[in-house]
Amino acid sequence: MSDESDRKTHRTPYAKYAFANAYNLSLLAGTATVAMATQNWFLGVAAVGAEALWMLFAPGSKILRRIWFDKRHAEKLFEEERQRIATIVATLPADEAVRCVGLRTKKEQIDRMCAENPAFTADLLRNELAKLDQLVRSFVDMASACVRYLDYLRTIDLDGIEKDIRRYSHIVDNVAGDDKERRQIALKNLGVLQARKAKVAEIRGYLVQMRGQQDLIDNTFKLLADQILTMRSPQELTGQLDELMDGVEAVRQTARDTDRLMQAIER
Repeated sequence: MSDESDRKTHRTPYAKYAFANAYNLSLLAGTATVAMATQNWFLGVAAVGAEALWMLFAPGSKILRRIWFDKRHAEKLFEEERQRIATIVATLPADEAVRCVGLRTKKEQIDRMCAENPAFTADLLRNELAKLDQLVRSFVDMASACVRYLDYLRTIDLDGIEKDIRRYSHIVDNVAGDDKERRQIALKNLGVLQARKAKVAEIRGYLVQMRGQQDLIDNTFKLLADQILTMRSPQELTGQLDELMDGVEAVRQTARDTDRLMQAIER
């Protein structure tokens, strides 16, 4: 799953933004065209020199980063994330996709209602609505993870594991005392099977936890839509969203643990 902390770890390619933009490329192309058409190579050399100075100083300019490059990078990351989420939703089963789209619709309703509440300033809206966006993204990621876990659990023959546990338990309990090698092998198989059974149960528990967090996000969004117009303090919104964000981070760690468990079982 993706969140703001992940996105901030991405280094901004300031040099790329300084060079590969319409203004810079148009100026370079125009200067090169004029230089070739007029055979004025001094103009071409001057253009190369100016470009070298631009690329030397522009990427490190704090002013350009603030008013141009950082905004462009943020827009790029936003579009990439929008496309990622759309791709995930398109691959989900119909019921999961409908639920994700419904949460997005509820989020857009909350956006409009926040804008209508005079107690909320523009700065507050910017920060809190960003949290709502992140929660919607996390909800979609959780939906995808739940589908993946359910698909995986369907491949596990739990009845077969239980049957093998009973079989090897019977061998351990009833094998003749002089057949130590057979008993040792049975004990090892029994241990592996019991570990698999425990890990499958753990994955099921994680799945229940993740579904519960999805329900909490869904229900909180509905509650916010009921409350938002009458909220008198911005802190009411902030507190509820921050609590949700903490819960989402815990589930993200759970998802990472679950993925490791699935890999361990497969091995």
